[in-house]
Amino acid sequence: MPTRRVPRPLTRLICAALTAATLAACAGHAPPPEFAASAQAPYRLGSGDKLRVIVFGQDNLSNIYTVDGTGRIAMPLVGQVAAAGTTTQDLARAIEGRLRSGFIREPKVTVDVDTYRPFFILGEVTTSGQYPFVNGITVQKAVAIAGGFSPRGDQRYAEVTRTVSGRTVTVRVPIETPVRPGDTIVIRERWF
Repeated sequence: MPTRRVPRPLTRLICAALTAATLAACAGHAPPPEFAASAQAPYRLGSGDKLRVIVFGQDNLSNIYTVDGTGRIAMPLVGQVAAAGTTTQDLARAIEGRLRSGFIREPKVTVDVDTYRPFFILGEVTTSGQYPFVNGITVQKAVAIAGGFSPRGDQRYAEVTRTVSGRTVTVRVPIETPVRPGDTIVIRERWF
């Protein structure tokens, strides 16, 4: 049976298309604007955050409270207060409003994050898992915390999954990208 020979111009076209596809895969990806903006936006509380709540003049109410799985904190006198998705200032105002309605005349409340919720790292790292968040951390520093890259780990890009405006977004980002509390980082296997 005779073999078919592919014409030379078609062979060049196929090689050019494969080269273009390979280069496109290696090119940097710009994250969507809402993802990039979330790094500069005020921090939104979420499940797992530990909050230091201070009610001035009320030592029995001042304590560290954890945002539970339903996104709330439970405080004496006021009960359950929605915290997930709010800023610390929003939560302080909500607690003041609850205290003002029958418990304390002029409550003054401050809320600070005592411990941020952890970030997660998976894929081609030495020890994947859950790690405590540290301010100023990047994907590269997160990889270092996880014991470094495996021999096959892509050392240029990672996939970061983050909740932005109530929506879960996964983006391929450069290794210098800042990490936020609650992010899930996946280090993929490199092609060569």
